[in-house]
Amino acid sequence: MAEFTLPANSVIKSGKTWAAPAGATRVKNFRVYRYDPDSGENPRWDTYQIDLDQCGPMVLDALLKIKNEIDPTLTFRRSCREGICGSCSMNIDGTNTLACIKAIDACEGDVQISPLPHMEVVKDLIPDLTHFYAQYASIKPWMQTQTPAPPDRERLQSPEDRKKLDNHYECILCACCSTSCPSYWWNSDRYLGPAILLQANRWVVDSRDEATGERLDNLEDPFRLYRCHTIMNCTNTCPKGLNPAKSIAELKKKMIERR
Repeated sequence: MAEFTLPANSVIKSGKTWAAPAGATRVKNFRVYRYDPDSGENPRWDTYQIDLDQCGPMVLDALLKIKNEIDPTLTFRRSCREGICGSCSMNIDGTNTLACIKAIDACEGDVQISPLPHMEVVKDLIPDLTHFYAQYASIKPWMQTQTPAPPDRERLQSPEDRKKLDNHYECILCACCSTSCPSYWWNSDRYLGPAILLQANRWVVDSRDEATGERLDNLEDPFRLYRCHTIMNCTNTCPKGLNPAKSIAELKKKMIERR
């Protein structure tokens, strides 16, 4: 089971159990992490017994049922419900994933749900992603050019060059990969982590971008890039099936080739 950040000197206690309605025949327990830092209380696990015959098929459906019908104080992020926005990233049964595409039937026994590991918790299942997005901004994730744009068309690239962007542009910045990485847990103040480095490589390989040298210079640091130890947690947990470890390896190779 992955860990997540807790206040100093705190323990997670058992909280309230919300029983399923009378007559429910297909019941599943959802053990949900609850923590409100403003309350001054320790985190706790609340258990919600859900009648699966009255619930949608995904873990997000169960969380919405809890919030809408059982306990409106439960707090979590969600938006698209289609695995596109990345808002509902959380740790489900020990794996970082998206609640909207995690099937309840794929969870054996009780379902344990907690926020993304090793992040400060805003409330309940919501991690503080401020630092994560600041790191994303640090790589300047937009096209940088020196030459004037063509007056009558967009900047073109060959099908071969366009194909280099595959397995990069699909990243939705859900942070599942970065928060599964021990190197990021230990060095997140300086190591950019798998998600941001995958995004960095996306711009390095883009044939239309003209700032490759500056982008690689920005990564030339003992920590920003080189804290990756190829543990592969990032690739194993990515809900979009991407390979951040491969992107990091490609960046390291480019660093060597330009010397």
